[in-house]
Amino acid sequence: MKRLIAALALASAAVPTHAQQAQLPLRERLPSEEVIYFVLPDRFENGDAGNDRGGISGDRLRHGFDPASKAFFQGGDLKGLLKRLDYVQALGATAIWLTPVFKNKPVQGGPGQESSGYHGYWVTDFTTVDPHLGTDADFKALVDAAHARGLKVYMDIIANHTADVLYFAECEGKAECPYRSRADYPYSRKGGPRGKAINAGFAGDQTMTADNFAKLTDPNFAYTVKVKPGERSIKVPAWLNDPIYYHNRGNSTFSNESSTMGDFVGLDDLMTENPRVVAGMIEVFGGWIDRFGIDGYRIDTARHVNPEFWAGFVPAMQARAKAKGIPNFHIFGEAAWSELEIGLLQRHTVVDKLPAVLDFAFATAVQQVVAEGKPTAALAKLFMGDAMYAGGEATALQLPTFIGNHDQGRFGMFVMKANPQASDGELLARTKLGHEMLLTLRGVPTIYYGDEQGFTGKGNDQAARQSMFASQTPDYLSDKLIGTTSTHAEAHFGTDHPLFRTIATLAKLRRATPALSHGRQVTRAFLDDKPGLFAVSRFDPSSDAEVLVAFNSSAEPIIANVEVETRSARFRPLYGKGCPAAATAPGSVRVTIAPFSTLVCAAEAAR
Repeated sequence: MKRLIAALALASAAVPTHAQQAQLPLRERLPSEEVIYFVLPDRFENGDAGNDRGGISGDRLRHGFDPASKAFFQGGDLKGLLKRLDYVQALGATAIWLTPVFKNKPVQGGPGQESSGYHGYWVTDFTTVDPHLGTDADFKALVDAAHARGLKVYMDIIANHTADVLYFAECEGKAECPYRSRADYPYSRKGGPRGKAINAGFAGDQTMTADNFAKLTDPNFAYTVKVKPGERSIKVPAWLNDPIYYHNRGNSTFSNESSTMGDFVGLDDLMTENPRVVAGMIEVFGGWIDRFGIDGYRIDTARHVNPEFWAGFVPAMQARAKAKGIPNFHIFGEAAWSELEIGLLQRHTVVDKLPAVLDFAFATAVQQVVAEGKPTAALAKLFMGDAMYAGGEATALQLPTFIGNHDQGRFGMFVMKANPQASDGELLARTKLGHEMLLTLRGVPTIYYGDEQGFTGKGNDQAARQSMFASQTPDYLSDKLIGTTSTHAEAHFGTDHPLFRTIATLAKLRRATPALSHGRQVTRAFLDDKPGLFAVSRFDPSSDAEVLVAFNSSAEPIIANVEVETRSARFRPLYGKGCPAAATAPGSVRVTIAPFSTLVCAAEAAR
C-alpha cells in the first residue's frame, strides 16, 4: 500500500496546482479535468432547416428525413450546436463529444425495417461531414468557436465497419446471414475446406505483413460477395470499395472469433488485420486532427477490432496530435460489456493498449445502487479494480464515466423502471443522486444530452434519442419527464431544471476542487447487505488535503461514523447539508445524510 501511495504521489507531482491550472490554456488541461457533454447533433438543435434532407430529393426512404419518426433524421445540425454553446457552457461542460459527423448512407434496412443514419455510425465517406448535419466549414466553425470558449471537441470515430454496402449471394432474400468461421471456411478454399483452391500462399490473417496480405486476392472464401452497381464507388477513400479489405463472413454472434470478424448487424466489417486497412484508417483520422485540431477520439465498437490494430493506430493518433500542438489528446474506446465486467474493461487497456475506455462498469454500479436500491458494495467492488488497469489508478482517473447513454438508455428511464410506484419527488431525488455520484467520484463525468432536463424515454437505442428542440415524434411526445411538467412538444434549453442546476453546481465545484477532478480516491464506507451509506475520500494532487464525499442511497436518513485521515481535524461544507464541523476523534467523523443525498466536505488539518 505504501508503495502504491508513493507511486500515485510521484505521478501527481507534475500536476499543476489549482492556481496554476486556472491559467492553463485549453491544450494543457488533462483529460481527467474535463466534464464531457455527449451530443447527437441531429437530436440537439436545428440551426439550418435547409439541410434537413441533406440535399437529396425524393421521399424519406431516399433522403432519410422524417421528424415524426424516431428512426429518421429530425433536423438537428452543427449550426444548431454552435448556436447553443452558451447553454453547454452554462451546464458546466468543458468538452463536447459528438456522435460521428461523417457522411452516412442515408437509409438502410429491408422493407418495413428502414431507418436512417442520423446517428452517424453508417459511414460511406470518412473524409467529409454528412450534408444533413452541414458542411466541413460548419464543423470548423463549431470547433473554432468551442475552442475560443475553452471547450474541447471530441469526435466519435469508427474503424470496425462501414455502412452496409456489400452483400452475399447466398443470403439474398434471407433475414439473416450467419457467420462462417475460419475453420469451416478457410481463406484457402472457396466455399469450404473441399472447395476450389484460392489465395495461394496466404499464411492467414495472423501474419500481418503487407507481403502476406498481397496474396489474399479473392474475397469469396466464405460467401460470394456482391455490390449493387450504383454503390460500387460509394465509399471514400476509394480503397474502401474493394471487398478484399473486409472479412465477408456474415453477421457476428458477438462471441468467439465472430466478435472481431463478423458484420456488426450487417455493417461491412473491415479486415483490420490488413496493413493497408491500418494505414488507411491512420491517414483518414489523422487528417481530421490535421484539418480541424480536434481534442480527442471516442472509438466506437473498439472491442470488435483486433488488438494489433489499436497498437498501431493509437500511437499514430497521439503523434499526429502532438505534431499539431495537442499534447493531451484524449482517446477512449467503447467496450460495451454488460454488468460489472471490470476485468474485461481492464483487458482493453492491457491487451489492446487503449489509453482509456468508457466505464460501463461504473454505469452498471450506479444503476444498481441508485436506481435499483441494491447494496452499495457494488460501488466498492467497482473501485477495487482500478489498480488493475494498465497504468493503475492513474488510468482509472481518465476513464469517461456515465450513467446512461444513447445505446443503453437514459438514467431516468432506469430509475423509473425500477421504481414504478415512486412519486416524481423520489424519481428526481434518485436521478439527482446518480448525477452527484457521476460528478464527484473518480473518472471523467460524461453527461448525456437531455438528462439535465429530466429526459427519460421508454428504452434504449432509438427510444433514448429525443430531440432537445420541440419534437414531432409521437413516441417521444408520450414520454414522461422527471422534475418538470413540460413535454417533448417544447424545446428544452432552459437553465432552471433542478437537474440542470445540480449538474452546473457540481461541475463548477469539480473545476474548483482538484481533489474531485484528478485526485486519488480511497473507499471509506459501504454496505454489503442493503442500500445506504457509501463514502470515499478524494485527495488534492498537490497538497494531499482530504475531501470527504458521502452518499445515502436509501429512503431513510443516515447518521454514521466514517473514517478519515487522522490529520483531518476540521471540515467545511462544499456541497450538501450534514458535514461535521470537526472530527469526533482523530481518524473519525460523524456525518448526517438525508435520504438520496450527498455531502462533500473539505478537511483542514489541526493547527
